[in-house]
Amino acid sequence: MKGQLRRSIASIFLWTFLYFLINSIVFVTIPSIFPGISETLEKYYVYLSVGITLLLGYMIVSSLSDFAYWSIRLKYEEGTAGAVRSVIKIIGVGSLLSGIAGAVAGGAAGVALGGFIGIVIGQASQQIIGQGVAGLIVLVTRPISIGDRITVSNETGVVRDISTMFTVIERDDKSVVMIPNSMLMGSKIYKFQSS
Repeated sequence: MKGQLRRSIASIFLWTFLYFLINSIVFVTIPSIFPGISETLEKYYVYLSVGITLLLGYMIVSSLSDFAYWSIRLKYEEGTAGAVRSVIKIIGVGSLLSGIAGAVAGGAAGVALGGFIGIVIGQASQQIIGQGVAGLIVLVTRPISIGDRITVSNETGVVRDISTMFTVIERDDKSVVMIPNSMLMGSKIYKFQSS
């Protein structure tokens, strides 16, 4: 695991270095060596900049989420680390998109557009992020464990799985119920002592 953690740190530095290197080559070095290309590059500056930022920005966000995953895996199990990785990736990609939109529009319009897109992305992913955060809290605080007999949200049974998004309960009739973790966090949980 420590090898994976070192690899994710190296990956963050590599993608960040490549971002600055490619930007400097495309927007500084090439126009200074080939002055005739400078006019053509100016026409496509926004598109090149957005493309480079999207591609390499996504790689940086992925590397950061992998770093968080392996850092948390040192102490917690895979489900918890996976939840954190997902939340960081969603927030990172949303921030990347709103930042690009704001930069393209420029000035006060850019700030307004970036903020608006951030709000839209936040509202659209609110349920997913809420589920992920609730799952993370359930996985870290451990109010229930696999094998516990519980009643939650009018469902009684044995906990078979706890994931980022759902807790799976097997009822007495052998049917399976998937309870969203946000409901689990907002409900009373009755745990039965094993006999």
